[in-house]
Amino acid sequence: MSMKFDSSLSRFVTEAKRYPMLTHEREREVAAAWHEKTDRAALDELVGSHLRLVVKIARGFAGYGLPLSDLVAEGNVGLMQAAEKFDPDRGFRFATYAMWWIRASIQEYILHSWSLVKIGTTAAQKKLFFNLRRLKAQLQQFEQGDLPSEAVTAIAVELDVSENEVIEMNRRLGGADTSLNAPLGGEAESEWLELLPDERPSQETVLGDLEEGRRRRDLLGVALKKLNPREREIVVERRLKDEPATLEELSHKYAVSRERIRQIEVRAFEKLQKAVTAANISHAPERIAA
Repeated sequence: MSMKFDSSLSRFVTEAKRYPMLTHEREREVAAAWHEKTDRAALDELVGSHLRLVVKIARGFAGYGLPLSDLVAEGNVGLMQAAEKFDPDRGFRFATYAMWWIRASIQEYILHSWSLVKIGTTAAQKKLFFNLRRLKAQLQQFEQGDLPSEAVTAIAVELDVSENEVIEMNRRLGGADTSLNAPLGGEAESEWLELLPDERPSQETVLGDLEEGRRRRDLLGVALKKLNPREREIVVERRLKDEPATLEELSHKYAVSRERIRQIEVRAFEKLQKAVTAANISHAPERIAA
């Protein structure tokens, strides 16, 4: 790595550390000030407090041979886009929302900057491009050439793509993906394997999962209130219990036929789905593809 690269990244990290992490309450205040009053100082505080998130996400893409400073710069573009569109009234933390914008911006930059191959832009090709190295490492496939058929099948199933697409992408990346144990270049002591992203859930991912779980529970709670007591109990007993009640058990409880219980269950579940969809449209934040 060059001294220029190290100096650039060091200055960025130093700048990021100037901003304290925001509490949920303070985050809502500055986000509202920007969203409602276009307060530039509030925008600076909101964005600045999440610069460290950009660096963390950018490091996860370090194995594609592009300068980390460039990845961070593109991540900042995504961070600014997230700040422009973030609505604090939706109830989500900004980090949960921004991480998708940051990742999308970095991924698009990598796809357009990859000079060793002409990469396609279909969903399947993107998944392969960003996951093939990791899956080959998990399968201990470090050698040049075509993958064994069992490895091709495993990767195709894991990513839900065709085996031909796996073979084609592996050949496209062959020149740059000769060995994960190869040195980074020159007299460097580091290997490509060392730059593979850490697949353990990050703090942001864990937070996002918790927020998503809470959101789903809230939506379900709202939707269940749209059902009458009998419909609600039948749906809970038949669809939401670890050990669902049988039609026979519920038919005895309500003194009706099993077919009648089944009809109520189907009708109630359809009402529940519509209520969840309506609540989701009204309250969920925008979905950003990763």
